[in-house]
Amino acid sequence: MNRDEMYENCNWADDAGSAGRLWRAVGAADLTPHRLALRVYYEDTDLAGIVYHANYLKFIERGRSEMIRAAGVDQVALRAQGRVFAVRRLVADYLAPARFDDMLAVQSRVTGVTGARIALDQAVWRGSACLFRAGVTLVCLTNAGTATRIPADIRQKLGDLPE
Repeated sequence: MNRDEMYENCNWADDAGSAGRLWRAVGAADLTPHRLALRVYYEDTDLAGIVYHANYLKFIERGRSEMIRAAGVDQVALRAQGRVFAVRRLVADYLAPARFDDMLAVQSRVTGVTGARIALDQAVWRGSACLFRAGVTLVCLTNAGTATRIPADIRQKLGDLPE
């Protein structure tokens, strides 16, 4: 499966009620998404035997954390400097259910980095089926909870794009 086919079922269009920078088909200029494999455990499911909706947010959080780690960003060191990343906005679409013992892949891709924000596209896949997608905006905060600039070296590691 090529990259265009992989994202075929996870295209989002911008509309007035959306987060603005949402899922779109991958083009040649886009970065390759980070992939995290995970298995669905019984604890992830509800009484109907499908993944409980809030657990998709946990799955994509793990994907974001591993993507940031893979980019060479040490979030423990960042916190020691008085900065943390927090979700500011998330727009999600639940497309199909995952079930106990499914093998899933969380794909995360940075779509923009500005002074204090990181925009990402994320999706959860089972094989070639897109089950969940989200447009996520992170903000860099101080220990006091106020927005602050992302250090230049971290912006560069995450794919610094024009503001």
